[in-house]
Amino acid sequence: MTPTLLELLAVAREDDQAPLSPGPAKASVTSDTGTPTYLEDLPGSSNAWSENEKLESESPNGENELAESLLKLSVSSISEAESPKSLLATKKESTSPEEELDSLEKEGPKLSEYIVISPSSDSMEKETSKSDEKSLISDSEKLKPRSSDSSENVELSKSKGKKRVTLSDEDVAFSENLSLTKISTLRPCPSVAMKLDILDSIDISPDGSAMMEEAWERVKKSYVYFKGQPVGTLAAMDPSAEDLNYNQVFVRDFVPSGLACLMKNEPDIVKHFLLKTLHLQGWEKRIDNFTLGEGVMPASFKVLFDPHRQKEILVADFGGSAIGRVAPVDSGFWWIILLRSYTKCTRDHTLADRPEVQRGMKLILNLCLSDGFDTFPTLLCADGCSMIDRRMGIYGYPIEIQALFYFALRCARQMLKAERDGKELIERIDKRIKALSFHIQKYYWLDFTQLNNIYRYKTEEYSHTAVNKFNVIPESIPDWVFDFMPLRGGYLIGNVSPARMDFRWFLVGNCIAILSCLATSAQATAIMDLVEERWEDLVGEMPLKIVYPALEGHEWRTVTGFDPKNTRWSYHNGGSWPVLLWLLTAACIKTGRPQIAKRAIELAEQRLSKDGWAEYYDGKTGRYIGKQARKYQTWSISGYLVAKMMIENPANLLISLEEDKRIANSTHARSASY
Repeated sequence: MTPTLLELLAVAREDDQAPLSPGPAKASVTSDTGTPTYLEDLPGSSNAWSENEKLESESPNGENELAESLLKLSVSSISEAESPKSLLATKKESTSPEEELDSLEKEGPKLSEYIVISPSSDSMEKETSKSDEKSLISDSEKLKPRSSDSSENVELSKSKGKKRVTLSDEDVAFSENLSLTKISTLRPCPSVAMKLDILDSIDISPDGSAMMEEAWERVKKSYVYFKGQPVGTLAAMDPSAEDLNYNQVFVRDFVPSGLACLMKNEPDIVKHFLLKTLHLQGWEKRIDNFTLGEGVMPASFKVLFDPHRQKEILVADFGGSAIGRVAPVDSGFWWIILLRSYTKCTRDHTLADRPEVQRGMKLILNLCLSDGFDTFPTLLCADGCSMIDRRMGIYGYPIEIQALFYFALRCARQMLKAERDGKELIERIDKRIKALSFHIQKYYWLDFTQLNNIYRYKTEEYSHTAVNKFNVIPESIPDWVFDFMPLRGGYLIGNVSPARMDFRWFLVGNCIAILSCLATSAQATAIMDLVEERWEDLVGEMPLKIVYPALEGHEWRTVTGFDPKNTRWSYHNGGSWPVLLWLLTAACIKTGRPQIAKRAIELAEQRLSKDGWAEYYDGKTGRYIGKQARKYQTWSISGYLVAKMMIENPANLLISLEEDKRIANSTHARSASY
């Protein structure tokens, strides 16, 4: 049945209440044949598209001409009514779609804030003929329905990503005349069940919570139990690779897992870990015919079942099974740092006050504070004694070990009791802390000004007035440093020893220096400036570079000994390690620069879970999963968790120390001539 004029007027008045928006849902009436006739498609409508873009609808059986004449009459009547916001009101009857789009671009938001409503496959099939579909498809952009159901996809393009909100057909009315090559804005409309400004409050990473849940689930699965109690986490759980030593609990690897559990108020596993590793410290440690120091902490341990004694046993590795047979210098430092974090989080001082725990700390510190032939307060180390556990030219006085040493000294200073020999040890700690902070801040620091000074150094200087105290030859400065060093920023270099300065950037040492206040506040700010200035080099496509730059060519052959795993931009030789996210985030919060950490976390979230939580990434920008990287690496997972929880709640920064004014006001001087 052909609609009457009153029915058409009623439809027009209903649409009169809705604000004008480009491409709205069309007001329509239905003939007795069930075919809709749209008001906007009629001549005189301000929203009519060009002939090659609009979808025509015709009534069969000769009724189309009668309906069209009645509709023309109704349009002329409505145009005289006082309804400026009506869908049939025309601002400029001769306005073309292109001109209308130009006016919207001038008045509306930027292109990055546009919303595009895409019809579902059902409506496309019902309302669009095959010939019309071909004409609507642009060479530069094609609309592909995401599902075959009746839902609508509203996509909000942002400069940093996309937000997606799924609305039902009842919530969104889209125009069948919507051109696929045109992008238009949506104003608030009664037909949309939500306000558009609410979209700004939606999480940029809609899968963030799901990624966190997956991470926690995988950390829980990595728990290692000894006699029914959790005592640590496996290094990795990659079913596609050989276990090697990845089925063990590593002391340094467990630190981010332990911090994550503390932040989640699950401290028991941390307590059990601290006590079990302390128990292992008391074992006799022999490699071949040599006995290691009493205070050495294990690099790792695993739980085995002894069939003869019918019980579980612990098997520890103190470096005898490591690649280079090197004892882990950093394990004891990480143990003290984690103990202090446990005490700070739980406020339970009873664990640190236990006699066996006090003795364990003293044994570790006595190893480091013993008298020797050193003329520097720094700690002499062999290659491969830390996270970089292969030959990479860090022998001597690497910044990572010096920063951890300083951090552990300050943590132990807070927890040691001044009883018996404790008072004497505390005095030795105080002296070492002052000397070490002065040495690192003065001789390891490099910025544009200091680089220029070293470039102009004189050599062969004798007596205590020498400026070039280590007799560094200026010609030994590598060429890359001059291009890498920005005018704004600086960092603590990798190593300083007689006639040698390792100018490479090491992230762990610099971040630990910030967290322990080994770096001054000005130096900490400059380190963060450097990260921003050299983002592509130090972060790239997957955070973060453990060392920069990579060793190549002849230098790689001589320093690494042709190490096939440490080829350029791989593994420890310039590889990208997601676990370092938590250290960077902690340093960013400490320096008041959380935006740097957020940017790095968002970068990691794009691939980390999809790539199976890889151990490390290869390439100059970290684009490729490492050639020998394990999947489902536990500290990659826990490092992400710690970073997320700290950035969401800075109170979770459990591993930071405040500046000690007594150290900052030290009266040391570099030299009489400096």
